[in-house]
Amino acid sequence: MAQLLGEAEIQKKVSQLSGWTVAGKKITTQKVFKDFIEAIAWVNKLVEPAEAAGHHPDISISYNIVTVSLTTHDAGGLTAKDFALAEVISHL
Repeated sequence: MAQLLGEAEIQKKVSQLSGWTVAGKKITTQKVFKDFIEAIAWVNKLVEPAEAAGHHPDISISYNIVTVSLTTHDAGGLTAKDFALAEVISHL
């Protein structure tokens, strides 16, 4: 099982990610697109890196707004896996 990160390490790591915030035991980002088609196309880009990492985000889609949340469910909070995938997602 992945090791939970401490609060200081979480704050340090999230400060290095543009557009991500800590929300409880998750990190979250929101992306706004021109329309639904662009939003879905971007979500589809998440599939390959998430599968490769064996780490799957929680995704909410509301027309052109996509909210992505990451947490390591089996560890019960934030781990290095969350920040590694957030970094990849930030560059999509």
